[in-house]
Amino acid sequence: MTGIGPARISARLARHWRKTIMASKESAVLGEMYKSWVSTMAENPDMTVEETRRMFEHWGDVTGEPEGVDYIEVDANGVRCMWAKPKGGNETRALLCTHGGGYMVGSMYSHRKMFGHIAKAVGCPALIVDYRRSPEHPHPTPVNDCVRAYEWMLDQGLEAKHIAFTGDSAGGALAITTVLAARDKGLPLPAASMPISPWTDMEITGETVTTNEAKDHFVKRAVIEHMSATFLGENGDRKDPLATPLYADLAGLPPFFVQVGGDETLLDDARRFVAKVEAAGGEAKLDIFPEMQHVFHFLAGTTPEADKAIADQAAWIKPKLGL
Repeated sequence: MTGIGPARISARLARHWRKTIMASKESAVLGEMYKSWVSTMAENPDMTVEETRRMFEHWGDVTGEPEGVDYIEVDANGVRCMWAKPKGGNETRALLCTHGGGYMVGSMYSHRKMFGHIAKAVGCPALIVDYRRSPEHPHPTPVNDCVRAYEWMLDQGLEAKHIAFTGDSAGGALAITTVLAARDKGLPLPAASMPISPWTDMEITGETVTTNEAKDHFVKRAVIEHMSATFLGENGDRKDPLATPLYADLAGLPPFFVQVGGDETLLDDARRFVAKVEAAGGEAKLDIFPEMQHVFHFLAGTTPEADKAIADQAAWIKPKLGL
């Protein structure tokens, strides 16, 4: 994967700049929470979906509360959403945010503080989409809900060139596939997208799924296999571009800025996606944070790594939004 374009150069520079920096002591809390979840699920194999969802609603417990951000729930074209509005933010710009959780768990509530930090750093409101989840609503319902929310934003008078997408894990995939689905529908495309720890491969073929298995305290192969099967359903196609964007036509898309932790099993999902965007002639930046766990951005307001990552996102996206 080396030597294939500016994104790869950017990633190498980022790793070089941080290679002498050890993970902060504060960052260990996320891995410990993940370990406790994996242990709880292993000890309770008959946990219901609702019980699992209640556990994952505590995802944001490790996130510092961003000050000066208001939260307003709205109906966006029939899709439940929540605005995270930083005080003094530019209301003519916006982010569309898609939460992670394997398309099964997580919500606009579990992620509101993390996306609130991102909205505050960028300086504009963020619409957090509470898309319908599997197994009740399998693929392609989540991406369809996100497209409907995006259409609603456009209907509110926001210009596509003033909207950017971001999301984590499964939501990181949605920050890609919503762009693809919007293109397929003939909608104007957003200014850019910032996937965080994106899950881009339903076939689970990334090398780091194996090599980082011991270091990643949450996204184990068994977890990925279960969530992918639940999301796709019995007859689902693992090569569907709106489920596995590695198979998508990635030409002519807006620029991407992908961030991922170095200890993640999904590291190769991020690297291969960026490489394919570059191969299609697109712009993509990749930033790998050594020793970081899956979606370490949850540590916003409590650790230097998460705060640095979000500051980097803001610095990258602001000029693209005209901020």
